[in-house]
Amino acid sequence: MGIKKRIAILGSTGSIGRQTLAVVENHRERFSVEVLTAQNNADLLIEQAVKFQPNAVVITNEALYGKVQEALNKFDIKVFAGRRSLLDIVSMSSIDMVVVALVGFAGLEPTYNALDAGKVVALANKETLVAGGEIIMQKALEKKSCVLPVDSEHSAIFQCLVGEHDNEIELLTLTASGGPFLGKNKKELSAVSPAQALKHPNWSMGNKVTIDSATLMNKGLEMIEAHWLFGVVPSKIQVIVHPQSIVHSLVHFSDGAVKAQMGLPDMKLPIQYALSFPQRLSMPYPHFTFADYGQLDFLAPDTETFECLGIAYEAIARGGNMPCVMNAANEEAVWAFLQEKIKFLDIPVVIKKTMDTVSRDKSVSLDILAETDDCARIKAKEIIETIN
Repeated sequence: MGIKKRIAILGSTGSIGRQTLAVVENHRERFSVEVLTAQNNADLLIEQAVKFQPNAVVITNEALYGKVQEALNKFDIKVFAGRRSLLDIVSMSSIDMVVVALVGFAGLEPTYNALDAGKVVALANKETLVAGGEIIMQKALEKKSCVLPVDSEHSAIFQCLVGEHDNEIELLTLTASGGPFLGKNKKELSAVSPAQALKHPNWSMGNKVTIDSATLMNKGLEMIEAHWLFGVVPSKIQVIVHPQSIVHSLVHFSDGAVKAQMGLPDMKLPIQYALSFPQRLSMPYPHFTFADYGQLDFLAPDTETFECLGIAYEAIARGGNMPCVMNAANEEAVWAFLQEKIKFLDIPVVIKKTMDTVSRDKSVSLDILAETDDCARIKAKEIIETIN
């Protein structure tokens, strides 16, 4: 079969990380796990390390280093701790691909470092390109590295573009499930609970991305991500609600042809495609058949009720560090909602007020974005306290 692809999984204990390991488990002859990392879930990290025997693990919560070190002491596995270790380990010469499955802004710098080291990056972290798409794609170009999308929507677009070379793109269409509150109005959403918002009808995801799906911010983040990944201006990227989540996205070409990628809503498919590209490997899971679906529906998003999508278009139009401000405010607002400090409809309020308060900077760099992220979080937390 040849040499195995050696993979580092940043955020291996999260939803995407666990599903990535499931893909590796199905194709042990093709992939090996070189590095696993986690923030706080030491128990699962230890379990994964014992099973997959990586070269090294990183627990970024330094208080848990002793626990992980002791549990793995009898294995030939190096144990590191702290954020600095996470940022450094992606440069290991024994790594072929880095899967970035971290949540939020925390994924930006490790992705940048991995690309700087010439690694192929399989990116499952929307916020990295939302906050720092310009510097990430510049770094990939400079180092002749590669960013492969893991998000189902961007993987779909990527698959539709394979073989199209320089053919003109007229429009990209990102599909949205509509989340758990499809068809609800603001009055009906005024008192919804975090538990209700976390009941996604189609996908199994982490808490943060599930809330983003419920607010439609997820599609706003994906629009910005698509802009950077595929070089398409935001005005040529639209969102359509597709409740069945079978069509994962579409590409419209200048001759009127439309290509779509379809499949059951299972994240292991785009994960596996990123890991194995350009090859397609067998999937030991149910496959889509048209006979099981008598109808596929498509409708326009309700941007008056779900304001976050429009906020994302505004943020990318303002440019510079403003998408980073939006992203930080959204993360803080989602966290506050999950803690029941604010209501569901307060999430866009927090984001808009933060964007109106934090200074816009036309230029971006890692330092500027880190400073912007800190400033926006402080301001968002102040706004959340006033609402509370």
